[in-house]
Amino acid sequence: MTDVEGRMQRAIDHLEEELNNVRAGKASPNVLNGVMVDYYGSMTPVSGVASVTVPDAKTILIQPWDKKMIKPIEKAIIDSNIGLTPSNNGEQILLSIPPLTEERRKLLVKQIRQEAETARVSLRNARRDAVEAFKKAQKEGMPEDESKDGETQVQKLLEKFSKTLDAALDRKEREIMTV
Repeated sequence: MTDVEGRMQRAIDHLEEELNNVRAGKASPNVLNGVMVDYYGSMTPVSGVASVTVPDAKTILIQPWDKKMIKPIEKAIIDSNIGLTPSNNGEQILLSIPPLTEERRKLLVKQIRQEAETARVSLRNARRDAVEAFKKAQKEGMPEDESKDGETQVQKLLEKFSKTLDAALDRKEREIMTV
């Protein structure tokens, strides 16, 4: 049961991380999570070579600790295809978050629903594996009523985590669709 609960929790955690990476029209440092910069030969996240702040709802400010890193950071942002164009003033890089169009909002909702479906599949797979383990244990001598109780508990776990998933999805959908 602990293993199943751990697998389900990891699926929810992964979904929430993916949802945080979806740009919903508001500036967030999470947008740069997947952007890696060539820092003297090793690939490093932007947050590892610069301070990333959000001065207002539509701007991300990147202040490199080493001035020589401005060009590599700009190149990494452009190459990452996150849909933002960096501008620099020689000391820092500004990323302006454009307002989302209705069409883009619908695409983002579709994208997060796909992520949620992937998480649902992970939850169901964890339940299926647990139910199979209970059936196998029953064949190996576990009493039938204990096996059925275990399956019932796993189903309740699935329902609990499904509600958490639905709540996270609904929250993000509302955030994206709010103009």
